[in-house]
Amino acid sequence: MYATDRGIEELEDRRGEESINVAYLTERLRVFVDLHPEFENAVEKLATWLARDDDDDEFED
Repeated sequence: MYATDRGIEELEDRRGEESINVAYLTERLRVFVDLHPEFENAVEKLATWLARDDDDDEFED
């Protein structure tokens, strides 16, 4: 298990029954990057990957 898996597991355990919209998620990502600018690249890659989820593996790295 990767270290990040613990956070993912906690998120699922605590909020797995909730539904959110994309606007809420994008706002929370912006707040996170404002608080932790050192993770801007990782958040940007995650957001791009999520946005292109229905594409044919166009974004792989």
